[in-house]
Amino acid sequence: MAQKLPPLRFVRSVLKSFMAESGLEPRLLGPHLRITHAAVGKVDFELDITKDHTNRLKMLHGGTIASMVDLGGSLAVASMGLYATGVSTDLNVTYLSSGGKVGDKITGTAICDKMGKTLAYTSVVFINAKGELAARGSHTKYVTQAWKSQETPFVPPDNAEIEDE
Repeated sequence: MAQKLPPLRFVRSVLKSFMAESGLEPRLLGPHLRITHAAVGKVDFELDITKDHTNRLKMLHGGTIASMVDLGGSLAVASMGLYATGVSTDLNVTYLSSGGKVGDKITGTAICDKMGKTLAYTSVVFINAKGELAARGSHTKYVTQAWKSQETPFVPPDNAEIEDE
């Protein structure tokens, strides 16, 4: 029987895998991105903005936010119990306010809105250091193969908000 982990520990293990195996996430987000909370269907995270995250205007680059929509959506899928989080079929970002500048922190909340056998639908919102809604995004993932390749699943308890660290 597979090891069962609480959502926060499980989602952090998925993030650790992204950072170890991916080319983009460790280079762009690296140690500056942290998961602060995870429950079934919801993941909160934050990013300390560095120069590597900014555009030539010295503001948070839209591509950084788009990458966090992609990663956040994947982590929301992971919070539902899938270690393999599928592949992207659609990603959308709407930019509403500045995300911030070097030294600021931007926070994100990713929600798994619906999970099926074929597709998972997620949404992510970002709040800047001023407390303003900076951006919102959606991310659809094809998860059929992900259901078949479970490595370290957990069984989500009803209404779980388990924090283990």
